[in-house]
Parts: sequence; C-alpha cells; structure tokens
Amino acid sequence: MTPMRGRFAPTPSGLMHIGNARTALLAWLHVRQAGGQFVLRMEDIDMPRCKPELAEQALADLRWIGLDWDEGPDVGGSYAPYVQSERLRDYEEALRRLERDGRLYPCYCSRAELLAIASAPHGLGSEGPAYPGTCRNLTAEERARRGETKTPSLRFRVPDEPFRFDDLAAGEQRFPAGCGGDFVVKRADGIVSYQLAVVADDAAMGITDVLRGYDLLDSTPRQLMLYEALGLPAPRFAHVPLLNGTDGKRLAKRHGAISLAGLRQSGVSPERIVGWLAAMSGLLDRAESVSAKELISAFRLDRIPKEPVVVTDEQLAALTLH
Repeated sequence: MTPMRGRFAPTPSGLMHIGNARTALLAWLHVRQAGGQFVLRMEDIDMPRCKPELAEQALADLRWIGLDWDEGPDVGGSYAPYVQSERLRDYEEALRRLERDGRLYPCYCSRAELLAIASAPHGLGSEGPAYPGTCRNLTAEERARRGETKTPSLRFRVPDEPFRFDDLAAGEQRFPAGCGGDFVVKRADGIVSYQLAVVADDAAMGITDVLRGYDLLDSTPRQLMLYEALGLPAPRFAHVPLLNGTDGKRLAKRHGAISLAGLRQSGVSPERIVGWLAAMSGLLDRAESVSAKELISAFRLDRIPKEPVVVTDEQLAALTLH
C-alpha cells in the first residue's frame, strides 16, 4: 500500500487561532498515527491578503505546540516549492489543459450582476446565489463585444449530474446535479482560485489524505470534478466539525477566540493548549496538559464528534488560566 501522505495548509492572512490549531493537530495526528508523511504547505495564492511575516508566525506557532512536518517551506522536500505563490506555472498548465478540453469558458458578469441574481438557489456558504450560467453559451461575437469593456474570469463547466463521495469522518455525501453552479477557476484580476490551486498542489505532492474543517465539505465536489477533468488521482477526505461559539457560528474574534501567539505571550503552556484542544475533540475525557506526541497512539477518527463543538465562555476562559 502507498504510505499515507497528509498535509496542513494554512493561509497567512491573519494570526493562527485555536480553531486553526485544532485542525492542524487533528490532521497531524491522523498522519502520525498511520506512520505517514506530513506536509506543511503555505496557501498564499491570494497574495494581496497574505503576508510573509504571518507565514513565518504560523510555522513558529505550529512548532511551539509540538507539531512537525517532513516537508515544508522551511525544510524543503522532493515536491518543493511548498508555497503557492511560487507554483503559478503549475496552475497555468492546469488551466491550459482544462481550456483545451473545453471545460472552461470566459465569464463577463460583474459582482453587481451576480449579487442581483437573488432568486437563484444558494450555492457554497459564502458565495450567495448559485451562478445561473449567464455566460456559458455566449457566441464568439458576444464574447468579443463584452471583452471590449471587461476582462473575464474563467469558469469551470459543472457536469449536469448528481455527485456523491464517501467522507472518512462525515460519512456518505450526496450533492444534486449542478451543485453550486459553474465556478470560477481564475478571477478577472488574474488570481487563480483556491479550488484549482489546492487540486494541483495536492496532486503534485502526492497527497493521499486530507483532513480539514467541515466548512470546506461543500467545496469537495468541485475539487473532485477538477481531479477527474485533469485526469489526476484524488485523495481521501475527512471533514471534521468546527469549534463554534454559543451563537452557533464558527469560533472567531467576536467570541474572544484567541491566537496561539497571544496565548504564548500570556504564559499559557503549549501542553495546556494541546490538552484543551484534544478534550474539545473527543480525544480526552477532560482537559489536561499533554504533548501532541502523547496523543498519537490513541487517535481515532471515530472519536471526533460528528456535530459542531460548542465552546462556552467558561471553557475559553479556562484555557487561559495558568
């Protein structure tokens, strides 16, 4: 059997908070428990939002809580570079292949036009209404005319058929035909989409298993469609529920969510953080100081809760006690 290769791929657009750290810890444990190889990749494809100093901080934060990686931006490896902004040629090659095979088309719709489509069914969480295919069947003349006033984005033609896959943590997943609508793989400003970049990267790096947050579950059909269109092997996926505040929304600054850098500065030990995250993830009966390595032997995916984990103000406060 092929050895497991997993990864964690943070976006350096902000400080790493405890929700990010939990996903990193679970992904690391999943790989280490199987004796596999763990890859750290920096997803800075949206370069205007990402900062090099935050990438360095993320590496330092992860090492501080006891995680290590076999390949990454700071240690190298056989599949370098491990920074998306240095892999643009790979993405352009993938785009050329998709265009050659007729899987893409230019879209001239403005953001205002897309927001006006209020009656369409909703697609992926933050995207709003699903794209209705306005530019899908434009003639060459119509494209030329619209291209005179607007640089187009590129959209992937979603097959009109239902989609299903088996998730190692969330179970069988079914999506209706055309789920989310045709999606952008290259923005009008030239930035390649996360969906395309992550597929190209994971395939190039031989990633066999991806453990990530439940918020990315509905992106998975799009990525599996791209794997198929590009003739690439897809990894196994495991999507784990998020840490939520008492309002039912993902834990964030409004709940007082804390960054690893802030916790370190206030004197909280990394073992306390790891133990707290493990307890919140069903790996320990109660929060107690423990190293990441001590959790490896007992890690099992089926111990992780199936529903979002609600974090109370008291539980957050308990994390900062030392």
